[in-house]
Amino acid sequence: MNWLYLGIAVIFEVVVAISAGNAKGFTRLWWTVATLVSGAIATYFLSLALLTFDVGVGYAIWTSVAGVLIVVLGMLFFGQSLNWKKSLGIFLVIGGVVGLRLSGAA
Repeated sequence: MNWLYLGIAVIFEVVVAISAGNAKGFTRLWWTVATLVSGAIATYFLSLALLTFDVGVGYAIWTSVAGVLIVVLGMLFFGQSLNWKKSLGIFLVIGGVVGLRLSGAA
């Protein structure tokens, strides 16, 4: 269940980022509400996952996977560019997450 909780937390963290970007500095009410609600849900499921994950490992996986997904979604749906530096960064993040997983800490 811990991986399911972490996956749900990642999905809602992606929603946080997209909503926060559309909230325009919290000047758009419904995007602001979506940001705050999805942030609370993401934090709740992260806390459930952290019952079995080491805190540092669980948090690192949560932020890393969400960050990579946000970059990919930005490229696919929001016209953001993906250059070799971003690609290298994504590759390194994925390598770090795999390394954490292989460490047996989760």
